[in-house]
Amino acid sequence: MADRSFDFSGFMIRWVMALFLVFVTYNPSGYSWYHWLVGAENKVDPLIALTGVLLLIGWVIYVRATARSLGVLGTLLSLVLFGTLVWALVYYRIISLENTILLTYILQAILSAVMAIGLSWSHVRRRLTGQFDVDDSDED
Repeated sequence: MADRSFDFSGFMIRWVMALFLVFVTYNPSGYSWYHWLVGAENKVDPLIALTGVLLLIGWVIYVRATARSLGVLGTLLSLVLFGTLVWALVYYRIISLENTILLTYILQAILSAVMAIGLSWSHVRRRLTGQFDVDDSDED
């Protein structure tokens, strides 16, 4: 039977893994899989392909879990929530639209947060309502 305990550290582990996935795939620093691929002389390098496949597997796991857990509406609502937060930061001049690097980092953190919420939502919903997803049933 799977471990059903869930706490803040469980969420943080999911978020750190999502941050890792997002930032390894692309980030403005120039050190990412995308930059590795674009800068490679030989685009058909097996190590680049293997890493790309591993990243794709991670993306499929996170995106699929988010889509199944939050659904389209829940995912859109969480993106709108975070988008409104960014809008407020820009509106009150805490961040500037001209600082594209900072905005990219913020958007990547938001994307990873939405994916971590999606991966954690079933646990949170079970705690709040006492209901569990059909996928959670362990009948032997």
